[in-house]
Amino acid sequence: MSEAVLRLDGIEKGYNHGKPNEIRVLRGASVLVHPGEVVALVAPSGAGKSTLLHIAGLLDTPDAGVVEIGGVDLGRAPDRARTTARRAQIGFIYQFHHLLPEFTAAENIILPQLAHGISRGAAEAHAQELLESVGVGPRSGHRPAAMSGGEQQRVAFCRALANRPALLLADEPTGNLDPETSERVFGALMGLVRGRGLAALIATHNMELAARMDRVLRLDNGVLVDAGVTT
Repeated sequence: MSEAVLRLDGIEKGYNHGKPNEIRVLRGASVLVHPGEVVALVAPSGAGKSTLLHIAGLLDTPDAGVVEIGGVDLGRAPDRARTTARRAQIGFIYQFHHLLPEFTAAENIILPQLAHGISRGAAEAHAQELLESVGVGPRSGHRPAAMSGGEQQRVAFCRALANRPALLLADEPTGNLDPETSERVFGALMGLVRGRGLAALIATHNMELAARMDRVLRLDNGVLVDAGVTT
């Protein structure tokens, strides 16, 4: 098996550190996610799924433990190194799309590429390719307000992949959608992940969707427990 894209080892995280009311959220959480592997992360609300994803995505720092992205420990690296890695290697998808309302679907995907140094022409071509791959190519010139919730979320998926990351992190990516739209959007997400051979860690409450991923991890009292291989 190829080297893991994401390695979390012994991740500890608490709030109100050192105080009598300290809350320990993560207590030695560890996981490997390899290229082409889609891993579901399940747990009740408030159990620490978002905290774990923020640490994996270099948006937060652990109290202890290792956060390796592409074989490099970045858990407590300088801010510039973390920002560079986040921009180049990690794609984020959230429950709400967070698209920029004043820009079109295509422009929302073009902008992060321009910030990464990609030429305008190449960025436009890649944006259209991504939008076509999830079935919203004809909507590329529309602003978010003129699109359905499912269309907006598919554009958000494309934006997350704009800079060709190796790792995709998703926090309840279909949580705001009705069941029929959720099914269609989840299919688009899996198509993108499989087609590009990404390593993906996807937090979800939907056990039917989780069962369609390669593995299911349960966050239990701050520790990741393997809940089984699904395929």
